[in-house]
Amino acid sequence: MSQDKSLTYTSYLALGEILGAQRPTSEEHDEILFIVVHQVYELWFKQLIHELRYLQRMLEDGRDARVFATFKRLLTILKLVVAQLDVIETMTPVQFLTFRERLESSSGFQSGQFRELEAILGRRDPGVLTAYHEGSVDHGKVKAALERPSVYDSFLRYLAGKGYEIPQEALERDVTQPVGESDGVQAALLRAYRDDGGPASTKASWNGATTT
Repeated sequence: MSQDKSLTYTSYLALGEILGAQRPTSEEHDEILFIVVHQVYELWFKQLIHELRYLQRMLEDGRDARVFATFKRLLTILKLVVAQLDVIETMTPVQFLTFRERLESSSGFQSGQFRELEAILGRRDPGVLTAYHEGSVDHGKVKAALERPSVYDSFLRYLAGKGYEIPQEALERDVTQPVGESDGVQAALLRAYRDDGGPASTKASWNGATTT
């Protein structure tokens, strides 16, 4: 007789794997809290990366409604991520030290997803790759993010598509390098800020519609 393999809440969310992924190195009460908080951070990092990649596609496609909705979602997630610090701060330094030595050289600075997030947002520091073994999953993901256009680059393309004069050299810049100063980009950003009725082409279309 075959067993029922229909989808359940537990199987859909892989709760067996998630709730079994907390493996403390000691019997200290607070170590579980430490593990859970950092695992939750990594889950939110995964979602932020997912949303930022989507945001870049929407920016480059000029899809205003999806851009604004995704920005709102990102900001809401970031507020939640920052708020998690309140939870970890309920653990005192003395409580942390009861199991810290068991963690050896491991550190949150080794988070590949955090470094990937930095790169997507525009940070360019190839030195972060030294924290990972060449050929590892984290090394590959961070390296790829450092070599792809950042959210900043996608935003410039969005502005250019909406009629703002973005210098060609800014649109065609080497995305593996840090962003340099540009008077032309600054002028375009100031114009966009002052046009708080919307991007230039959108505003022109609206004005045209209201005069016909």
